[in-house]
Amino acid sequence: MTRFSGGIHPKEKKIAKLYRIQNIQYPQYVYLHLSQHTGKPAVPIVKEKDYVLRGQKVAQSDGLISACIHSPVSGQVVGIKDVLHPVICKKLPAVVIESDGKFTTIELKPKYKEYHRFSPQELVGYIKECGIVGLGGAMFPTDVKLSPPKDKVIDYVIANGCECEPYLTSDDRLMQEYYDEIIEGLKIAMYILDALKGIVVVEDNKPDAIEKIKRKIERTPNVELRIVKTKYPQGAEKQLIQTVLNREVPSGGLPMDVGVVVQNVATLKAIYDAIFKGLPLIERVVTISGDIERLGNFVVPIGMMVKDVVKVLNINISDVNKIIFGGPMMGIAQESLEVPIIKGTSGILFLRTVSNKEYEYYQCVRCGKCVYVCPMKLMPNFLSIYIEHQKWGKVEKYSPFDCIECGCCSYICIAKRPIVAQIKYAKTILTTLVKK
Repeated sequence: MTRFSGGIHPKEKKIAKLYRIQNIQYPQYVYLHLSQHTGKPAVPIVKEKDYVLRGQKVAQSDGLISACIHSPVSGQVVGIKDVLHPVICKKLPAVVIESDGKFTTIELKPKYKEYHRFSPQELVGYIKECGIVGLGGAMFPTDVKLSPPKDKVIDYVIANGCECEPYLTSDDRLMQEYYDEIIEGLKIAMYILDALKGIVVVEDNKPDAIEKIKRKIERTPNVELRIVKTKYPQGAEKQLIQTVLNREVPSGGLPMDVGVVVQNVATLKAIYDAIFKGLPLIERVVTISGDIERLGNFVVPIGMMVKDVVKVLNINISDVNKIIFGGPMMGIAQESLEVPIIKGTSGILFLRTVSNKEYEYYQCVRCGKCVYVCPMKLMPNFLSIYIEHQKWGKVEKYSPFDCIECGCCSYICIAKRPIVAQIKYAKTILTTLVKK
């Protein structure tokens, strides 16, 4: 086993890791964004005053890369309204549903329990119909990942249980409490892709999850466990493949280019729920953590507002001045409590910050630390300087699109330069220039 280059060791702060997964009280209203996946927004198929059931599809996927949306509650559609989006950070259309509190569910038909009797294409079609996307944060439609071109032979399916972001513990708890379902989900993915082997990869800071997975796969053929050293961003696909298989995904390429498909363990659990229970993706496990007393890992409905999470968990946010969706390294700070959870929301962090001085930054001192920790072997220092001076021709030569936005460079920078934010901005500018 090799190691990927670069990386850092931030304080883990896995303070919610001992909290078992709990159900949360559902809110009166849910706000289902039509865009909560990579690709084209879904198209609504309900209208105001329609009555919907729990699990009913309310928006249809639009095109190859898109995902269906389903209601986590039964109740009446209030309408389609513009609601603040937690990732895009502007108001976008969402289906608003008022719950009737009855949770009347659609008739679930687990038709595919004996999945080996069905073709991979039919299973992939059903996974698409259930609206499953990558739950590690990228939200790439799972059916697309499970449908590589015919010339791409997949040798390995990797179940990603690294969860390398500080604070986040939802995947850890899933592996401890739902290891059977995760391994079954992995086997389904292996069958669909005709893969030779499945590998469950877990960082060594999760001993309880490791023990549960180890016992589960002892008699499971073609599935093995790999324990890797804890280092951020170990959970990034390209770094994971480098560590486990010593295969390097080419610049601009995808894991399937080196014969690998990576699925987050939460995604595999969602695949299991779809195939064995007939249940679409309507809820997910979210870590609630930070500088608050009410911590935990909760099953939260897709579309629940942060303000409702705060209310039902009785979270005291009087001293909180930063709320982050995701982890502190790659997560996105929110400007309002009026923002709903989407499929890719793995955690909500309530944090205290020291002062506005932490947002001040200085000239690059040429120390080279950002270059040393960059897992993609880029030169963040030059990217930052050229972006600051809008030298777009030079920026392009330093491969900004290979950046995985992990935040290692910003974390290590002694001048506190917002390097990741600059690179994100550069990607937007360069994409616009190409379109022109």
